[in-house]
Amino acid sequence: MDRAAPAVLGLLLLALWEGLVRALDVPPYVLPGPLAILGALVEDRELLATSLLVTLKITVLALLLAVSLGGLLAIGFAQSRIVERALFPYAVILQVTPIVAIAPLLLIWVDNVTVALLICAWIVAFFPILSNTVLGLNSADRNLVELFQLYGASRCQTLLLLRLPTALPYFLAGLRVAGGLALIGAVVAEFVAGAGGTGSGLAFRILEAGYQLKVPRMFAALALISACGIAIFALLGLLQHLLLRRWHESARETEG
Repeated sequence: MDRAAPAVLGLLLLALWEGLVRALDVPPYVLPGPLAILGALVEDRELLATSLLVTLKITVLALLLAVSLGGLLAIGFAQSRIVERALFPYAVILQVTPIVAIAPLLLIWVDNVTVALLICAWIVAFFPILSNTVLGLNSADRNLVELFQLYGASRCQTLLLLRLPTALPYFLAGLRVAGGLALIGAVVAEFVAGAGGTGSGLAFRILEAGYQLKVPRMFAALALISACGIAIFALLGLLQHLLLRRWHESARETEG
């Protein structure tokens, strides 16, 4: 029953939304009801599905790139304090600089719009992977680290057998955050690109529908973006559960 509560509440809210729109006779171009949005999803399914694939492609590629570069750089930071102190401030700069300010510059500097969107999404998703993984690598039990040293383990053996397993829960937590941020970065970059008349992702469809006063289509595209974010978070949560359920306390608490 507890698991069904969010779905039941969501259906009640949608029913209330539809009822108020009909009772107050709100025009669809001001606020469409859920049924009108569903109709737009069905009517424009081919157009929206194509744009959805574009947005998902950028999001997934950006997340994979963030995992690869963020993970490798985190290992480098954990192995060398000098490298961490030299490069970590620049990673922070990337994180705190608004992507809305960077995106127009990238669209000017990079000829390929898709590559520019990918870079924008990667910038947003990169820092959670890096910071969480560095924290996890540095959280290895000092007593165990000294024990490895006592038995003559190399730095590589300590990394593979102790530090990486310790960092896995932290990495997976950062991955769940980065998945949603990659989608946000892709959508924001698409908005900037769409303002110049390029791009065909869901964000561009929202802009296009706004210019044409097709508000139900705007809400339909927004609903798809939200559904994608929920699906990404759920899939990464499932991955986290599968990898940690046999040995980490956080996953065991989830089972209970």
